Amino acid sequence: MSGSYSTQNTDEGCEKVKHIESQTRLSSSTNSMESDENKVRGNWTGRFDFLLSCIGYAVGLGNIWRFPYLCYRNGGGAFLIPYLTFLILCGMPLVFLEMSYGQFANLSPITVWKMSPFFKGIGYGMVIISGMVCIYYNIILTWTLYYLFNSFRSVLPWGNCNNDWNDERCALRGEQNTSNATNINVSVLSNTTTTVYRHLESSTIATNVSTMIGNASAKVLKQTPSEQYWQKNVLQLTSGIEEMGELRLELSLCLLLAWVVVFMCLAKGVKSSGKVVYVTATFPYLVLIILVVRGVTLPGSANGIYHYLVPKWEKLGQFKVWGEAATQIFYSVGAAWGGLITMASYNKFNNNVLRDAIVIPIINCGTSIFAGLAIFSIIGFMAHETGVDFDKVVNQGPGLIFVVYPEAITKLPISPLWAVLFFLMIFTLGLDSQFGMFETMTSAFVDEFPDLLRKRKTLWTGLLCLMEFLLGLPFVTKGGIYLLQIMDWYSSAFSLMILSFLECVVIAYIYGVDQFYNDIALMIGRKPPLWYKLSWMGITPFTIMFILIFTMVMHEPVTYGDYSYPTWAIMIGWIMAMVSLVPLPIIMVLETLKQDGTLSQRIKKAMRPAEDWGPATKGHKEMYYSSLPPNQQKPNEDMQMFSVTNTNSESEKALLQSKSV
Repeated sequence: MSGSYSTQNTDEGCEKVKHIESQTRLSSSTNSMESDENKVRGNWTGRFDFLLSCIGYAVGLGNIWRFPYLCYRNGGGAFLIPYLTFLILCGMPLVFLEMSYGQFANLSPITVWKMSPFFKGIGYGMVIISGMVCIYYNIILTWTLYYLFNSFRSVLPWGNCNNDWNDERCALRGEQNTSNATNINVSVLSNTTTTVYRHLESSTIATNVSTMIGNASAKVLKQTPSEQYWQKNVLQLTSGIEEMGELRLELSLCLLLAWVVVFMCLAKGVKSSGKVVYVTATFPYLVLIILVVRGVTLPGSANGIYHYLVPKWEKLGQFKVWGEAATQIFYSVGAAWGGLITMASYNKFNNNVLRDAIVIPIINCGTSIFAGLAIFSIIGFMAHETGVDFDKVVNQGPGLIFVVYPEAITKLPISPLWAVLFFLMIFTLGLDSQFGMFETMTSAFVDEFPDLLRKRKTLWTGLLCLMEFLLGLPFVTKGGIYLLQIMDWYSSAFSLMILSFLECVVIAYIYGVDQFYNDIALMIGRKPPLWYKLSWMGITPFTIMFILIFTMVMHEPVTYGDYSYPTWAIMIGWIMAMVSLVPLPIIMVLETLKQDGTLSQRIKKAMRPAEDWGPATKGHKEMYYSSLPPNQQKPNEDMQMFSVTNTNSESEKALLQSKSV
């Protein structure tokens, strides 16, 4: 259905776009010297605010605890071939798509679907997913804070077996057992799932880092001190989800602190978070550089880097390798979460979104590769120090950052210093990603209900933080990790791909890819390369469907280590998986009922852009109208009143109308 709105205006629109390119460049240079271009919503204070926010949002925990392990498991350096291939086929086109229409309309994920109100449910789905993940993503920050506070000691508590929580099964990795035992053989059961969401990215929270010591006739189950610290001190793990246990007071306080930090950084929206990211987005790179420099100088580090990067070309013939590369890219770039749309919506109209959409994914992928050097050099050192085979040490997910890597840090001189640096890095990495997801929620509802929330955004932010804190309390009970595992496994297992697929199809075939190209040309002064058009119309949706099919084929019921969940718990997981898709049919029905005519006429009308669709400011709105063919241009009186119809807020309409007079 690309026809009615876009195809007929292609030739005329192209010519008109060429005539106003000079005006676009002039507007861009003028706006760069002004403060806020959008007086109602505001803009980023500077371009680097946006760039660092997007980098911090995209570069998350998965870059540290997921990608290096995937690279190691799927062919080392050879894995970079499918990884970079899917970056070009899927990652970059999706980033450019979402950033472009967010910046064009200066609206967040729900309200931006004025471009095609029939599909507004896509925006609601994005916000629901971000809201669910925010709840338990802060649990990761909670654990990180707990480890950080306990790192300020002369002796790290997870480095020995002399603590109250240790039992007779505790044994240092590689030490000899008195009963004719062999070295500890660590088997990390990461129990990889098919729920590969953007930040945890296919990792599970199961870290059953069990060790078997002894010969076949006399086996004694052993655990490393770091594993016992994780299970017996941090989690105080129960037997299953049927036994949730009481709240962990220490973790509850850390969770509260995490939400207080989020609120303080986002209290004034992008005006405050845009300043914080200058620290939170750059500090992890400083620590990574320090860890790499220190890591490569340690004995055994070369063996770790060898396992990480040396190509195993035969792996490229395996379907699973290509599937995992595609899923890693899809979740890593942050598509369909709403964060990219939200952050781009605070850009000035003429920001070079094409440049940013190329730079950000490249930095994201480069960070993943570089982080692997820091991780694998240290793990190689630990394998060398303990005499354990490298394959028995390497791990992914929370098992890497809360069990294996902390254990490796204990082998370093001045280990508390390295622990503080490492957990500060993890905290800032997670905090940036949390900023993007949480701002998606706040901005979405403020844009949708501006009369109620615009002047109360700080209060609204505080209420959302409080609500998410309360919803997160069950996750800091002794059995909370079982609940978190369900949300990890199911919350975005399939819905992100479905939403992203629909997003591509609607813009390419309903709104019209030619019209979308004209819109982008209005912003950056030229049309994007043809590659993006080809991608949005076929290559990228096909790739997303490949990822969806791969995820469905590889999907298994949720487990945690050796624990199998009851049927009722699995059903709760599937409800979580489907809840973000529920708004799609509901909004379609509601938008159809708002129209007049037969059913087919109503649907067609609901699919067309709303009357007030377009750029937010008067000058850009006029440029947009002039780029349309004559039969779609607005009358002069409509153009004069564009600002009134471009907002949902009655108070803002009155204010803007008085200013225009």
